[in-house]
Amino acid sequence: MEEKFTLCVTTEILAEYEEIIARESNPEMASLALQLIENAVNTKLITRYYKWNLIQNDPDDNKFVDCAIASNARFIVTEDKHFNILENVRFPKVHILDVQGFKDKISNI
Repeated sequence: MEEKFTLCVTTEILAEYEEIIARESNPEMASLALQLIENAVNTKLITRYYKWNLIQNDPDDNKFVDCAIASNARFIVTEDKHFNILENVRFPKVHILDVQGFKDKISNI
């Protein structure tokens, strides 16, 4: 909300957010949440041109990695252990932060 960072998303990521929020609450809440994300000035809609397929154990997670690479993101914030494989990938380099690491990083901004 303070626009200290940019949220990079693809239409595929937004669709997953909508599905999860609707499942955990209701479709109206999901629609509202997506409107907030899409209309935020610090949200950047990314077009992904290449699929890197770096995460083999859960291929659905690759949409987040591909978005990070396409947007030249500094990091992905996740608690999902499938992303740990990225520590061993030299190129393209994608850094992962857990939630606490992200909180620590933005508290210094």
